[in-house]
Amino acid sequence: MLIINKQHRPLEVELTIPVRTYDIDFAGIVSNIVYIRWLEDLRLKFLDEHWQIDKQIEQGYVPILAGTEIEYKRPIKLIDQVIGRLWLNNLGRLKWTVQAEILSNNELAAVATQKGAFVNLQNGRPIAIPEELQKKYLEYQQVTQEI
Repeated sequence: MLIINKQHRPLEVELTIPVRTYDIDFAGIVSNIVYIRWLEDLRLKFLDEHWQIDKQIEQGYVPILAGTEIEYKRPIKLIDQVIGRLWLNNLGRLKWTVQAEILSNNELAAVATQKGAFVNLQNGRPIAIPEELQKKYLEYQQVTQEI
């Protein structure tokens, strides 16, 4: 799994992540399952900044997660300073893909890709990517092409 060019990270968000004592496993490093929670925190921040979940619910749909892939590069310990970054990597007609990186003391500790879609709350069926989110993504793409 490769991280794309740092300058091409549509709608990127960043989050300082505290490492808690309950995040540590018996080997003294952050447990693998904790990364999943951190990715959820990053996606929630992404939604807060770019496409609020309450607005989605009002309009009758929500995002769902279809898959997560994580590649661990180095262990994270209790005293490490952790930063997570997540951005929209791809936006298709029905599916979205986000990529993320977790840094520990300014060194890459993990990279992740998550895929998902939006579903109708009444019937649970996938819907097209909301037009407003498509527009925001396309605007970002146009700005970066001009640079």
